[in-house]
Amino acid sequence: MNKLKSGLLFIGIALFGNVLKAQTIEEGRKFLYYERYKSAKAVFEKLVAANPANVDAAYWLGQAMIGPDDNKDIASAKALYQKTLMANSNSPILLAGMGHIELLENKAQDAKNQFETAISLSQGKSAAVLNAIGFANVNAPNGDLAYAVDKLKMATAIKGMKDPDVFINLGDAYKKQTEGGLAQTSYENALAISPGYARASYRIGKIYQTQGVAQEEIYMRYYNEAIAKDPAFGPVYENLNQYYYLSNVGKSAEYLEKYLANSDDDPKNCYYRASMKYAQGLFAEAIAKADECITGSKEPYPNLYGVKAYAFNKLKDSVNSKASFDTYFLKQTPEKIGPTDYETYARILLKFPGNEELADTYIEKAVAADTTENGKVAMYKSLAVNFESQKNYKLAAYYYNKIVQIKKDVRKTDFFNAGNNFTKAGDYQLSVDIFDKYIQKFPNESFGYFMNAKNYLRIDSTDAAGKGLNSYQTIIDMSDSIKDKPGEMDRLKGSLRYMIEYYANVKKDRVKAVSYVDKAIMLDSSDFEMRNIKDILTSASLTPTRIPGSSKETKTTPAKQPGEKTTTPKKTPKKKE
Repeated sequence: MNKLKSGLLFIGIALFGNVLKAQTIEEGRKFLYYERYKSAKAVFEKLVAANPANVDAAYWLGQAMIGPDDNKDIASAKALYQKTLMANSNSPILLAGMGHIELLENKAQDAKNQFETAISLSQGKSAAVLNAIGFANVNAPNGDLAYAVDKLKMATAIKGMKDPDVFINLGDAYKKQTEGGLAQTSYENALAISPGYARASYRIGKIYQTQGVAQEEIYMRYYNEAIAKDPAFGPVYENLNQYYYLSNVGKSAEYLEKYLANSDDDPKNCYYRASMKYAQGLFAEAIAKADECITGSKEPYPNLYGVKAYAFNKLKDSVNSKASFDTYFLKQTPEKIGPTDYETYARILLKFPGNEELADTYIEKAVAADTTENGKVAMYKSLAVNFESQKNYKLAAYYYNKIVQIKKDVRKTDFFNAGNNFTKAGDYQLSVDIFDKYIQKFPNESFGYFMNAKNYLRIDSTDAAGKGLNSYQTIIDMSDSIKDKPGEMDRLKGSLRYMIEYYANVKKDRVKAVSYVDKAIMLDSSDFEMRNIKDILTSASLTPTRIPGSSKETKTTPAKQPGEKTTTPKKTPKKKE
């Protein structure tokens, strides 16, 4: 009898011990659910320390180590899994964990071998193992989503499966495959298992948020539903903080405080508060808060120096802004530096003479970091317009030319902006090169030829090579095909005027000069100015003739191109009788 009681007592203790173990592991998993990785790690570290052979605790500790996107510790997780596997080589859950590590190391085939071994050892009947494999493939950048869906569906089919996390991971897999309807159904299945599972409502809201502001009423309903189900679910507050950051800074600040109240203590939290001061336009306070955060931490969060740099820039303190950017770029990891950081730093550097070359390297980094053509063009254009307003035409032309180089469909305005600024900067040959490209793309328009004719005369006022002359002649030869197009008549007349003066004064060929006058009159019979010039040429002596309103480089301005200022040609006075 006593022996029987003793046996029952032993069984009771063992069962009670298993319940405690499950509760402790579930406590750690709950922290992971809240994305409180630091707290989760602390729970699992205690479990592993108490029993190094606890494979479940070891698996979840590894997951806590590799969980946070901005603070992954893959090396420590790998070492933990390898060490625990030495004593538990046939543990399916640890093999699934190792497969996760290998996916993160871009060893897809090795990872799949681990997963298949884990499934074989568990006979495909462990929802926990299948869930671990599905999660790994969903969250690793190079994971196999189809494989994840297959294994997670196997897990949902296991009799008695009651873990809502399996359906969350299945929904995440579908969402990554852009199967929004299937994703929502999976999240709703998680709610069917656990109605208070805020994470599922939050995930449904994220589906609708990706569809744009038109769905705002729907996704906000799901976000509020998540908060109502579990006010301690921090990720929804973090999302709403970011959502309102640019549109309603007051609401953003409110959600930030709620997020911080429901997350682990972290050096980032101080940064978030400094960043919020910046968003509120309290730049001096943002700097003070950032300094407080930096002083109070052994390893300050690098973004704090970025906050200071931007705030000093807003306060027009370029010296301190540059110093803060210097520190930020020194301490921040390169992959976390964005296009705006590079661009803003470059702009600050350009305020200090001698930094042009260095600034350009950062501008190119900014452009490289932006994957869209529109983004790259906008960046170059912003710089070009800024330099143009400062009358720094050399740098304006340099960045306008960058636009010409990267755009797939270069417009007339793009060519004009680059070429015109090279001309203003005195880089006439570079301007010629730009307008040569204009001519190649628009060979049946006179504008490129006209601009280059003027450039050639600026390079050599004697036009010894005849390049200016040839350009004007090309325009005249196009008369019949272009004369009725907007803006072309002004350039035709300007070209004829140059040819008239050239043959009258340089070649002393009045007959040839008059032939060009006649062409001008044929273009516009009401042009009394040209009739006046013809009278002068046919009655003049052999001395050089000054053509009224003309010069070696014609002053006639072409019709306005996009971005070009037009001036009206001066009227040539009629010959006095």
